[in-house]
Amino acid sequence: MTTAERGNTNSGTRPVKKFSLLPKIINGGIAGIIGVSVVFPLDLVKTRLQSQSIGLNGERMYNSMLDCFWKTYRNEGYFGMYRGSGVNILLITPEKAIKLAANDFFRYHLSIEKSKPLPVIREMIAGACAGFCQIIVTTPMELLKIQMQDAGRIAAQAKLEGKVARKISASSLTLELIRTKGILGLYKGTAATMLRDVSFSIIYFPLFARLNSLGPRKTDNSDEAVLWCSFLSGCAAGSLAALTVNPFDVVKTRLQAIKKGVGEMNYSGISDAFMKILYNEGPRAFFKGGACRMIVIAPLFGIAQMVYFLGVAEFIINSTKRLGEK
Repeated sequence: MTTAERGNTNSGTRPVKKFSLLPKIINGGIAGIIGVSVVFPLDLVKTRLQSQSIGLNGERMYNSMLDCFWKTYRNEGYFGMYRGSGVNILLITPEKAIKLAANDFFRYHLSIEKSKPLPVIREMIAGACAGFCQIIVTTPMELLKIQMQDAGRIAAQAKLEGKVARKISASSLTLELIRTKGILGLYKGTAATMLRDVSFSIIYFPLFARLNSLGPRKTDNSDEAVLWCSFLSGCAAGSLAALTVNPFDVVKTRLQAIKKGVGEMNYSGISDAFMKILYNEGPRAFFKGGACRMIVIAPLFGIAQMVYFLGVAEFIINSTKRLGEK
């Protein structure tokens, strides 16, 4: 399949008539693996900053992003920065594949005329549908990742109090949740995840499409932007969308943090979490980890979009076909 046939339905330029879903799914999976491997330590810091609550006297375990990095590295070593990465890398493949490919799929089928750019309202609808589709994978992935990422903070807090925190693994946590709460136990915080991811996709995909359409094309007759333009567009759109929906991410993180530290609050739902956080910690609490989240999301989606449009899947499929013809 040629570049022109593959098209860039994500770029804001006209979609082409031929739409192949399989290469987009493969590219999305590859993009997710590479992106999350690069930014995972930043994501771990973001989770720990969002999970911690301020004590009665204003005490806190981490004072800043750099403080969290240093304390995590000092207490847990280099590989402690990748705590929970296994389950995340395993599940990020279908998650990113669904998100990126679904957006292209809905953009294609929502096009009024295949030769004209998609109206912004339809771009937002396509993004919302993509965000909704991904939560079937995102919710259990985020739930398990958060427990693994936050385990070090809980252990460090217990150590300060002369206690020993029980070590957990992704497999033991999964089995425990299924045994005690059934398969639905893996979907704790689904509503909050949907609120965050659908809102993010509504903002991110139309903004990325607009920014990506402004850059130079690969060739004069191509609908695709050059790769560095897709990277920068993904970074810019991702960081802005991430900051906008950060309050939803804070609430989701709090709801999905099953293992609580001493004195930390429990929340019965989204509205209860919003009210308790606002009352006890103030409006600024909703932007905890916001800068870190922007730093995480910007390269994650920049790398993901660049790899997505690199065409690895098309190269593999075409090479396989050529070998089969020989």
